Amino acid sequence: MDLFSTQQPDLKTLFLQLFHCAEEEAVDSLIKKYPGVFASSDNWKPLGGSANMYGVIENQQASPIAALVEKITNSIDATLMRKCYEAGVDPKGADAPKTMEAAVKQFYTGQAEQWDLPSFRKKQAENIQILASGPRMNTSLTIYDSGEGQHPDKFEDTFLSLLRGNKNEIHFVQGKYNMGGSGAIVFCGKRGYQLVASRRYDGTGPLGFTLIREHPLTKQEQGSLKNTWYEFLVLDGKIPSFPITELDLGLVGRPFTTGSIIKLYSYSLPAGSRSVISRDLNQSLNEFLFEPALPILTVDTKERYPDDNNLERPLFGLKRRLEQDDKAYVEENFVEDFTDALFGKMRVAGYVFNTKVGGKSAKDTKDSIQREFFKNNMTVLFSMNGQVHGHYTSEFITRSLKLNLLKNHLLLHVDCTNMSYEFRKELFMASRDRLKGSDETTKLRQFLATKLGKAGGRLAEIEKKRKDSIAVDGGDSKELLKNVTKNIQMNPELLKLLGSTFKLEEKKPQPDKHDKPEKKAPSKPAPEPFKPQRFPTFLKVRGHHDGDKALTGIPLGGEKTVRFDTDVENQYFNRVEEPGELKIALLGVKRAAGKNNNGSSTANGGNLDATAWAVEDVLNVNVSSPQDGTIRVTMNPQKDAQVGDAVQLKVSLTAPGEELEEIFWVKIADKDAPPKPMPQPEEEPLQGLPEPVFMYKEQKDGALTWDQMEEAIGVSVNHDTVVHPMASGENLEKIYINMDSKVLKSFRSKHRNITEAQLEISGRKYWTAVYMHTLFLYSITKNRKYQITQTKAGEQDPVDVADYIKDLFENFYSEFILNFGGMEEMMQGLGE
Repeated sequence: MDLFSTQQPDLKTLFLQLFHCAEEEAVDSLIKKYPGVFASSDNWKPLGGSANMYGVIENQQASPIAALVEKITNSIDATLMRKCYEAGVDPKGADAPKTMEAAVKQFYTGQAEQWDLPSFRKKQAENIQILASGPRMNTSLTIYDSGEGQHPDKFEDTFLSLLRGNKNEIHFVQGKYNMGGSGAIVFCGKRGYQLVASRRYDGTGPLGFTLIREHPLTKQEQGSLKNTWYEFLVLDGKIPSFPITELDLGLVGRPFTTGSIIKLYSYSLPAGSRSVISRDLNQSLNEFLFEPALPILTVDTKERYPDDNNLERPLFGLKRRLEQDDKAYVEENFVEDFTDALFGKMRVAGYVFNTKVGGKSAKDTKDSIQREFFKNNMTVLFSMNGQVHGHYTSEFITRSLKLNLLKNHLLLHVDCTNMSYEFRKELFMASRDRLKGSDETTKLRQFLATKLGKAGGRLAEIEKKRKDSIAVDGGDSKELLKNVTKNIQMNPELLKLLGSTFKLEEKKPQPDKHDKPEKKAPSKPAPEPFKPQRFPTFLKVRGHHDGDKALTGIPLGGEKTVRFDTDVENQYFNRVEEPGELKIALLGVKRAAGKNNNGSSTANGGNLDATAWAVEDVLNVNVSSPQDGTIRVTMNPQKDAQVGDAVQLKVSLTAPGEELEEIFWVKIADKDAPPKPMPQPEEEPLQGLPEPVFMYKEQKDGALTWDQMEEAIGVSVNHDTVVHPMASGENLEKIYINMDSKVLKSFRSKHRNITEAQLEISGRKYWTAVYMHTLFLYSITKNRKYQITQTKAGEQDPVDVADYIKDLFENFYSEFILNFGGMEEMMQGLGE
């Protein structure tokens, strides 16, 4: 059959012709070919039932990837709905699952556990497919699911409706607002063409289909209307339909029989996602679908990419990529579980990336990490049911956590699924692709910055470990710093500038001290290496507790960390297969005199009914994932607690068979007294300036090698590198200077038969100039509060000040300062 016959088509032929249009231009041609079908205004109805819905559709997802994710989410919802109907369960009834996770467990018993195996995962993924077609740079996308499907007479209540809240009473699906799926229309070329087709899952009824488009304004309408609208095709006032048994629509592993098909013509994929979609788009979608309920299959074609051998790839979320498929990139991962009066419950997972992987250089490794896991510039992901609803960029790592060393090697995932509804609803826009500018959002950011960035926390320990691995003896650098800053101390204006950026301390007279022999600390035997077990065999709280005696006191207004010893592996709480958890239950509450159960004053305290209370009613709790045999639980009292209150807790660690338990009391204690000021050691001149550290290609005493910098902190150093400023938050801590740089070697090569003295002088001039210029460029930029950006792929990308200075020196600035020194030398050079 010639699908593109000029005769008036039957409905099946019309559908197939629409489906096989490769891009928007082909749809244009088809519309012109059949004016009897498409030209009459009677054959088009406004999407959402009103021409005033244009703003609702246009003002949804800002990103084409986020809009596409909404389509996939709808397919997941439809697939779970089908399983619910097939199980004979009313989706709105009491027997229906209450969460998406519970739905997967209930409807895929014995199957979901196998999806970690590639063959089983791919088989399940064939139920939701994303297929590419059309020219490489004008790609159309088809989304198929074998879900519940819809009868033609239900299209206007489902696919084509807006703002009706169709899923509000169904708890195990993601969609609530009944508009998210329409956000992709604005990214469908210039005319918003989208083909929708569906048949009910049980095979009853025909296949219905319609074409959505942006209404083309007539000349008369252009003169009278501000906006156009989106509309869909009807014939004789109804959704077109025709009977089928099955259709060959190019799906993987099956013909189309039931379910839904949506084709997005000439979809505006962003740079980095336009090539083979089974690779590039797959990676982008993984970032937005951190942990989807069901796997999805991404498919490209041999016609588009004849040389690619992997055109079908399952997609099952970034979490599985990080913890299973691509775990070689990850040095360490951990979770922090928070229970707090502010938001209810929240889990934060952290992934720290290696600085070098698989023989790649630090630069190549960093580039691979950015390409594989940060394609959409999302460093902190906020998700609901595994779908990312908002994010922070890497500026959160540097500005809020002040962990500059980890800014390119850290990804954080914040699971908001179990937050209280009242708090969570103020976090995300209805488009589910960005955070609101609400008070709740601000408070959450402050909470995360405080808890994740605190001294002694897991991230601070990781950054310190990396810094310590490139530490050198500071004796020589202190002497160098003395010499280079002599003139600064004589200039009050320069001191004022530096003093506003760095915490400078001038040397004060100190009484003479008699040298005392240092006492050597007794040597401790090296601890036995930790031998992790897949499942724990014991749980033991550290400290003494007998009967009613409290294990510890928690200061009012402060916090206390209780540590537990165990033998389970570090990833026990967040691994994909057979994860465990630490549960905390409230067994008893003793109120101190002055309060009763409802908080009113009373002369006597006493025992309260613990069954009426939950842990979060009394304590805010933070449970950290195991770290080499230690589990940390940090607690702080709720605001209505008072000194003398006591709480009995049962802490249980899940394990095969019986849970491992510890029961103990904790008591609310007085606020901690402020720490006494410690005697300050003798300060060096201008103490607080960043330390200069030299780097060489080969090993030299008191310096670092290029390889050491790469291995420890992922900084790529070569002959082009001049300086690497290392900051912690806003503070510039060290200035690493490359003494084997091309610019220094070039400067020295101008002098024949150079002497050792000249080598030393040129080296001193070089590092002094680099150090001082870095110091003052950093100080001025920070004090003047400049925000630096760089244009990348047509967008303004924020640039850290330290990175800006490093790039400046690698692009002619170092040649300038080395050859001219300062303004006077430059003027003399120009006058010769």
